[in-house]
Amino acid sequence: MPTSSSSDSDLDDLPETPDASGAYPRLSDEQIMLLRPYGDAKRLARGAMLFCAGDRDCGLFVVLDGKVRVVQEDDLDGPPRVIAVHGRGRFVGDLSMLTGQAVYVTAIAQTDVEVLEIAYDRVKEAVTRNQALGDLILRAFILRRSIHTDLGVGLRIIGSRFSADTRRLRDFASRNRVPYRWEDLEEDPEAESTLRAFDIPPDQTPIVLWKGRTVLRNPSNTELAELLGLRENAPPRDAVDIAVVGAGPAGLAAAVAAASEGLSTVVLDAIATGGQAGTSSQIENYLGFPAGISGAELADRAVVQARKFGATFMIPGEAESLGRLDGHFAIRLTDGARLEAHTVVVATGVRFRRLSVPGMDRFEGPHVYYAATEFEARMCRANPVVIVGGGNSAGQAATFLARTATDVHLVIRHHDLSRDMSRYLAERISAIPQVHVWNDCEVSELRGDARLEEVVVRDVRTDERRSLSSTALFVLIGSEPHTRWLEGAVELDERGFVVTGVGPGGATMFQTSSDGVFAIGDVRSGSVKRVASAVGDGAVAVRLVYEHLVRAGRR
Repeated sequence: MPTSSSSDSDLDDLPETPDASGAYPRLSDEQIMLLRPYGDAKRLARGAMLFCAGDRDCGLFVVLDGKVRVVQEDDLDGPPRVIAVHGRGRFVGDLSMLTGQAVYVTAIAQTDVEVLEIAYDRVKEAVTRNQALGDLILRAFILRRSIHTDLGVGLRIIGSRFSADTRRLRDFASRNRVPYRWEDLEEDPEAESTLRAFDIPPDQTPIVLWKGRTVLRNPSNTELAELLGLRENAPPRDAVDIAVVGAGPAGLAAAVAAASEGLSTVVLDAIATGGQAGTSSQIENYLGFPAGISGAELADRAVVQARKFGATFMIPGEAESLGRLDGHFAIRLTDGARLEAHTVVVATGVRFRRLSVPGMDRFEGPHVYYAATEFEARMCRANPVVIVGGGNSAGQAATFLARTATDVHLVIRHHDLSRDMSRYLAERISAIPQVHVWNDCEVSELRGDARLEEVVVRDVRTDERRSLSSTALFVLIGSEPHTRWLEGAVELDERGFVVTGVGPGGATMFQTSSDGVFAIGDVRSGSVKRVASAVGDGAVAVRLVYEHLVRAGRR
């Protein structure tokens, strides 16, 4: 979608932005009438701001007459960058208006306008009371977030591609679907100019620049989350009814079910909502989405749904230990905070396994990835890549990256692609000419000088080695449970997964060895590692949580 940077005098007569993708739908008169009970009609003069980048808990605006333009205020007092212009019947807003986070753009009345302003709390009510209209608005917001991400609207992250902290900040922003623009100190002349303008020496990078004025020097993930409103404070009470640790599909399903039952619910996750599924470019075998759905969209929809019922999200919030305090549970976080709860649902899932091969220590930061999202695809555009792994995650990554990479080399240790991968996915990969499958092979070495240039693969049958040109390596070789924080608190099996069905108070499918602690999703020993089964775990486990609270006299 084209954008422009112009002086204020050039912005007074910009035409309305066409709706090419469904991100800017026009509401009918009937749909506007459905929204009127939730808002107030207002007249604003030309140049008035509807909302400003950085605002939180903003309302949604329906344009009744006139035009509104959405801009990104340029850094260092430059001209604003026009993102979109909306006329009569369009609504002005962003996904942040359903999540309570900071907005990344500014909306200005391009002409004298009449708008219907729907306050933040009423927006959530409006989108849930009118299903079809609510889905239209939510879908448009998600598409707008994707457009903003592609355009680099929002944060600026300035740092070296060889810096582990630069990679950490980029990963955190990408996993949380925060739009940003990265400027590489090694190659981008703008990066050096910006540092000089703010009198920041290179050894104090990476920096995060917000709204062209606020500078964070190598912030922690928590500091960045607080700036953007990603992390909410837990309710001011002694102990919540349920703490859900992990915000993948299982944890999100539990949060929706628990909050909808009126249970006070807090969700923790070390990185972002969505879990491993949130990094999937397309989930095609999930019930109700015949055309497929991205993991990010599935997560965003679930978060909006859970927040609608009152769930609170603390992200990042990484659990360090689980203990007991005054008759309930106390979860200690790595940043020193503590969350107390009457029940705990463990949904921490699994973490990606890493390769141990020569060269990995030099390239793991800037050139080795453990997910294939839009962010990684942009980094590898028009270059060859190597994927190691034979499961569905690797297959989805191969089909996704083939859209932008020149060549995709898929390395598997056996000879049958459909052995560990869904048949439909294996057949699709076989039909893509730029995807090359290397059977019975493994990665043995990474090579390059300043950056990754070659991945050496070894034939496990003949020991023959071959070098593949590649600028990135995607490691999707399985995972291991994230349960170290539970050691000594609940029973784990020999591989570290949580054992369930053995607890007191009646052995149930999700009950752990500690009464009041339940485990769901991939972290549970013997579970089926699929999105649909994880969602089912979360929904069913909450019924057991409720029964436990009743027995304990908490309901």
